[in-house]
Amino acid sequence: MSLIVVGTMAFDAIETPFGKTDQIVGGSATYAAYAASNFIQPINQVSIIGYDFPKEEIHQLISRGVVMDGVEMKKDKKSFFWSGRYHADMNTRDTLVTDLNVLADFHPQLPDSYQDSQFIMLGNLQPTVQMSVIKQLKNRPKLIVMDTMNFWMESAMPDLENVLRQVDVLLVNDAEARQLSGQYSLVKAARTILTMGPKFLIVKKGEHGALLFHHDKVFFAPALPLEDVFDPTGAGDSFAGGFIGHLAKTKDISFENMKTAIIVGSVMASFCVEKFGPSRLKEITKADIDKRLHQFRELVNFDIELS
Repeated sequence: MSLIVVGTMAFDAIETPFGKTDQIVGGSATYAAYAASNFIQPINQVSIIGYDFPKEEIHQLISRGVVMDGVEMKKDKKSFFWSGRYHADMNTRDTLVTDLNVLADFHPQLPDSYQDSQFIMLGNLQPTVQMSVIKQLKNRPKLIVMDTMNFWMESAMPDLENVLRQVDVLLVNDAEARQLSGQYSLVKAARTILTMGPKFLIVKKGEHGALLFHHDKVFFAPALPLEDVFDPTGAGDSFAGGFIGHLAKTKDISFENMKTAIIVGSVMASFCVEKFGPSRLKEITKADIDKRLHQFRELVNFDIELS
């Protein structure tokens, strides 16, 4: 059962307390596709790139089962570029440069061959772009997951509200959940957001894990304590790729299976941050993933006698 991933394929320049890169491949769709490809293939990619996007990167993605029929290439423009500097805590960052380049012309077109996809991951994009993808679907898929950010809440709230009414799962961080809902308590924030359309809400808390909300149910997944965190840029998108990749593989969108999917997403995010860009995601094997899943299980497993 195939998966559609919609998002950016781009370049990043990143500075962290552990090092600096001038230009590496990044983008939400790149990270999500590499993560998801460990669980489900094909992955039907929808994005836009410029003439400068590396051919070897495209070939690597194709070798992982990523279909490029929905990726537009502009021969006269550069790819989207973002540059940022992380603070010492690695949870906050300053954006230094944002060059939209081809992203300013992004009007995604779904090929007919993508229409049977039952799982859709809408990366953090302008809400009107996300909505245009939904409107092109001839049949309602099994699950639509979307990511968004504070910028769209500030600049395009009516459009964002329209998309929220169409999706099943929303991914945001804790600050974004509070901003979207107007509530400080994350439990109250979730209750408010779930009235806006999504059936499930995932609140990402970085190194402090993630929360899953559905009706009156709540599940918390910790983040794996890591000795080294080199680059958190693609962690959220790797989380999303692992999350939806597991759901697409198992074809089970129950709350219980989403709990497992959050752990899988957390595993993929934990790999991503260990090196700059998506390079760590390219190296890992099934054995590596299984070992880390076992580590997560040991992290949260305990016995207690209730009197």
